[in-house]
Amino acid sequence: MQILVNGERHDVQATTLSALLDEMGYDATTRIATAVDGCFVAASKRTALPLHAGVQVEILAPMQGG
Repeated sequence: MQILVNGERHDVQATTLSALLDEMGYDATTRIATAVDGCFVAASKRTALPLHAGVQVEILAPMQGG
C-alpha cells in the first residue's frame, strides 16, 4: 500500500506502525517519536496500531549536538 512517511510517498508491506519501523530499517532500541495522521503514538501502542492506505506517518529521531 502507499503511505506518506515524513511527507514522502512509500510503497510498503507493513500493516502496523511497528512493522513499518522494522521495514524502514529503524532500530527498535532507538528512541524515536511517531505520529499517525497527526496524533502522537506511544512506543507501547505501535504494535497494535494498524496502518491503512494513504495514512500519514511522522517519524522523528532525536538530534545530537548543542
